[in-house]
Amino acid sequence: MAPNLDLRNPIFHDDDAAREHLEKVLWPEGPHCPRCGVMGDRITKLQGKSTRPGVYKCKDCRKPFSVTVGTVMERSHIPLSKWVMAAQLMASSKKSMSAHQLHRMLGTTYETAWFLFHRLREAANDIEGSGPLGGENKVVEADESYIGGKARNKAFGDPPKKMAVFTLVERDGLARSRHVANVTAETLREAIVTQASRKSYLMTDEAHVYTKLGKEFRGHGTVNHSADEYVRTGGFHHTNTVEGFFSLLKRAVYGQFHHVSEAHLHRYLSEADFKYNHRSITDGERPDALLRGAKGKRLLYHQADEAGHA
Repeated sequence: MAPNLDLRNPIFHDDDAAREHLEKVLWPEGPHCPRCGVMGDRITKLQGKSTRPGVYKCKDCRKPFSVTVGTVMERSHIPLSKWVMAAQLMASSKKSMSAHQLHRMLGTTYETAWFLFHRLREAANDIEGSGPLGGENKVVEADESYIGGKARNKAFGDPPKKMAVFTLVERDGLARSRHVANVTAETLREAIVTQASRKSYLMTDEAHVYTKLGKEFRGHGTVNHSADEYVRTGGFHHTNTVEGFFSLLKRAVYGQFHHVSEAHLHRYLSEADFKYNHRSITDGERPDALLRGAKGKRLLYHQADEAGHA
């Protein structure tokens, strides 16, 4: 895709062009079998009159396949041009987009748009296989926040549940977020030590849950928000990076989604992490990175819908 966004591009309107684009993105070295991994002259493109476009056959396992096999798009009846358009809209919307907005723009049902977005959020989850954040002479900021409505806005019934989100952000690096059941030293320790190198300098606020955890790192600095201290030592001690991340996340929740169920919160966090981690590339390049994450992942309808729409 071009570095800059051009909605006149045929890949957003023509399914053949969209399929060819996906083949370039997912198969940069040419078609390869998603089952046995062979490529080159062991792959044959089927071109019979009764064969739908984009089908290949592996000479080793003798199975037919297309570019969507083994991805979140496998066996989808949604036109590929709509998949590519949805990836573009999600990846280029800094504060995200609701499924209602997507279904109006694509001309699909709300249910189709909702499940399409959740599949793309599954593709956005790029934590697996990544190394730890931070390292020698690097700073990792840690903070927690809460997602959910305010009790004063509840007209009746029980107050809305607040869901705790914990995020680590390496300065000038990547972010990783997760939903935690509660904010305790034990809960946060598991989240921190599995995602951040202990050679890092840990930066947090004054919360007591970080006091003991900080001793496991090369260094631990704090700022005292309760005393209106937000930065000190010439700008080194602060948690403004991770707080900026939370600002974008909450603008998406309150301005676009309005409600996020606990069962699906981890997928919304994957989307937020993905956009932050790919902030240095253009709106035209980011969707291709999102589509590349679709490989090797399947999300069946009952998996995404088991807790209802959100």
